[in-house]
Amino acid sequence: MVQPAISRRAFLAASGGLAIAATVWPEIAGAHEEHKLGKGLGALVLSSDLYASPEPQRFVFGLGSKRGYVSGPPVSIGFVPPETTGKVDVTLDPTRLYKAGLPKGRGVYVAEPVLDIPGVWPGVALVKDRKIDLAIEVKEAPDAPQPGTAASRAPSPTVADTLGVKPICTRQPRCPLHTVSLSEAIGAGTPVAVLFATPARCQSQYCGPVLDTLLSVRDGHEDVTFVHVEIYLNNKTVELAPTVQAWGLLSEPWLFTVDETGTIVGAIDGAFGRGEMVQLLDALV
Repeated sequence: MVQPAISRRAFLAASGGLAIAATVWPEIAGAHEEHKLGKGLGALVLSSDLYASPEPQRFVFGLGSKRGYVSGPPVSIGFVPPETTGKVDVTLDPTRLYKAGLPKGRGVYVAEPVLDIPGVWPGVALVKDRKIDLAIEVKEAPDAPQPGTAASRAPSPTVADTLGVKPICTRQPRCPLHTVSLSEAIGAGTPVAVLFATPARCQSQYCGPVLDTLLSVRDGHEDVTFVHVEIYLNNKTVELAPTVQAWGLLSEPWLFTVDETGTIVGAIDGAFGRGEMVQLLDALV
């Protein structure tokens, strides 16, 4: 599907709007609308570690308007390379919507574009008859660990040894995934699923829901060791917990799956529902 030509100026102007959307939307989190698009429709980019690669990579985003979050209508999306001049035709591809395991109205859309050049990529999303301009930054290399590489074996906070992290879990009540340290679990002969998320301080407010969903999908994956790691050292600082620093993470939430030898085999970030979690876990075992 091809969208009529759009100017690069419109794309670049949209990138400033994304920052506004990211700070405003949590304030209207209770005003969920499944299908009514409303005015001021925009895209909230949730992917945090896009990098130049010849392979397709997961791109995740949400929709919102003055009515609140929007989840339900089909969305197609496409991008053009950096430094594209003049007007261009954008090839649009369909996205997948994931809603199960996420708050009502806050499902997320996932696409797999090829982003092979670093820089700012102009993009456009088509929602029914609405066109949304957006822009994403693609880095030269990823910051987070990638599938196929060895997982860090740095320890993670546990009930027995908090590593100075307080609290070790900001979920209420505390989740049960803090009994085994990653230093003991990774490479010990059993697959591991580790979620980096802070329910109490998550800027996008997806961390709490994804942790709850992870707890709900453990049944059926009894051979996997599940670990949750909080992001911050405590609730009064922006200093990162030592495990987060060891993994080199600059955002949250992240879910990694690690095989029995200690090699990362899957990773998703930003927001993810039950469907994507189960896919990663099923591939792990």
